[in-house]
Amino acid sequence: MKIIETSAERAFREEVREWLETNVPRDKRPHDGPAMREFDMAWQRAQYDAGWAGISWPVEFGGRGLPLVEQMIWHEEYSRAGAPSSGNMFVALSHAGPTLINEGSDEQKAAHLPRILKGEVTWCQGFSEPGSGSDLGSLRTRAEIDGDHLVVNGSKIWTTYAPGSNFQELLVRTDPSAGKYKGISWVICPMDTPGIEVRPIRAMSGITHFAQCFYDNARIPLSNVVGGLNNGWSVAMTTLGFERGTANIAHQIELSRTVERLIVIAGEIQAPDGRRRAIEDDAIAGELATLRAEVAALRSMTALTISRNMRQPIPGPEGNLVALQFGELIRKVMKFALRLLGAEGLERETRFGEWALEYLECFKWAIGGGTTEIRRNAIGERLLGLPRGPRA
Repeated sequence: MKIIETSAERAFREEVREWLETNVPRDKRPHDGPAMREFDMAWQRAQYDAGWAGISWPVEFGGRGLPLVEQMIWHEEYSRAGAPSSGNMFVALSHAGPTLINEGSDEQKAAHLPRILKGEVTWCQGFSEPGSGSDLGSLRTRAEIDGDHLVVNGSKIWTTYAPGSNFQELLVRTDPSAGKYKGISWVICPMDTPGIEVRPIRAMSGITHFAQCFYDNARIPLSNVVGGLNNGWSVAMTTLGFERGTANIAHQIELSRTVERLIVIAGEIQAPDGRRRAIEDDAIAGELATLRAEVAALRSMTALTISRNMRQPIPGPEGNLVALQFGELIRKVMKFALRLLGAEGLERETRFGEWALEYLECFKWAIGGGTTEIRRNAIGERLLGLPRGPRA
């Protein structure tokens, strides 16, 4: 595992730090709606104009083509500068774009990759369905071939950022007679296609990032199939490899910054006994030390993943280890934050930030991209070589 930073990498860090300190938006990112989407697209365009867009994308497709170590440096400095999340651009940059680079046709790459990097379009993911979430192979949304089009009928749910998205990475069953993991196709779905209805879902945090999508004889050109008709399961595994592998490096690094914020806060507020600072309470200091150590362990796992991915173009199942640990740890950190802040932490906005909102939002990390149980199964079967569990 490579963990020693070279002089060239140190110089790169200084370059990144200087640009971010000067250019990170100072306006607060909106939590929801069109204003949030416009904010995210404008920030992506600013990065593109400065030559920082698509740091992991190959140069031939408009990206920076940075080595994985420099990608990690970018994310570390990005977090340090307090830069906003990619938000509405996340699926396009970290799922759809890399999938098209690896599986798409030349025409599909030319049509979509430049617009993603420029922040001109946003994407959402149409994988999960009512009754078919973690068991992705049981999806029932169907697409029948009619001439040079697919006619899609069915429903997708928990579609993040679907309201306002331009395109969707959509999984449909194109051959119902084939096996469970066969007869599926990965399709580029324009969200303005007639017959598509998007109904927003309000989460417990009050935010409406999620939606349910309905398809009623929606016609999508056959030319929008990625990786070949009925080959969607293989293409989807590429997508999920990025989702569970390198796509969430930024969030993992941000968690380290969150723990450091809590340490600072503990030095400013009173302990439960009211006689000293919270950081002087042995129990609180001990919990903070444990959280810092667990985040350091997660960072080491991430570094190991980066080192391994230097030798393979598509992230492997090892990403489930990091994703599982991150989903468990972020909930532990946010639960501690609310206990530390007490009644003040339950307010929507506090002098220290929006901790109640962050707590409610953190549960998605143990569900999205595969539940904790699914990730444990993948680790057992694909990494440890354990027997497969029962399948429906």
